[in-house]
Amino acid sequence: MNIYLIDNHPLIREAIGIQIRRLLPSAKIFEAGSLAEFAKISATKGAPELIVTELNLPDSSGLSSITQLKSLHTSCPLIVFTFASAGLLEDAAITAGADIFIEKTASITDIASALRALVAADTVLDTQSGDTTKKLSKRQKELMLMLNEGLSNRDIAARMDISEHTVKVHLWRLFRKLNVNSRTQALAFGRNNGLV
Repeated sequence: MNIYLIDNHPLIREAIGIQIRRLLPSAKIFEAGSLAEFAKISATKGAPELIVTELNLPDSSGLSSITQLKSLHTSCPLIVFTFASAGLLEDAAITAGADIFIEKTASITDIASALRALVAADTVLDTQSGDTTKKLSKRQKELMLMLNEGLSNRDIAARMDISEHTVKVHLWRLFRKLNVNSRTQALAFGRNNGLV
C-alpha cells in the first residue's frame, strides 16, 4: 500500500509515519513537503492508495490543496490532518473532497484510533457485487440505528466508547459502502432498505 504524507513540517510527518507503520508494517510510506514534491515523488514511486495532508502547504493554501489532490486521485482516500479548527473548516473540507478531518491538537491516542479504524480489516470495503445491505458489518448496522436516533458524533462516540475521530472514520466507511455522501443520504438509503 502506497501512503503519502504531505506536510511541510518533517516532525509531523515522522510522527504520523510512526503510527501508520505500527498499524501497517508492510505499507510504503512516502513523505513530501509540498504538492509539487508529492507530484514528483508519486510519478516515480507509484500512485497513492492513501493520502494524509495538511491544508496549508508552501505551494497551496486552504481547501485548494484538497481540490488539487482529489482532481488527480479521485478514488484515493484523503485525510486532512491540520491545526485548523474542525468547527470552522471540517464541513468545507469534506465538501471539497476530503474523506476524514483530524485536528493536530487531538491526542495521539485519538489519532492512532482513527488510523486504526481506517485500516481495520473488518471495515475494509467489499467490492463484490450483490446486496449492499447484507455486507454491512455489525458495527455499521449499529451506526445506522444511531444515525436514525439523530445522535451527534460526540453522542455516538460516548455510546460506542470510541473517539469522535474514530466515529468519523466509521461514518466514512459506511458512506462509501452505501455509495452516499451524507448522513441524510445514508438514512434515506437505510429507511428504503429496511436497515432502520
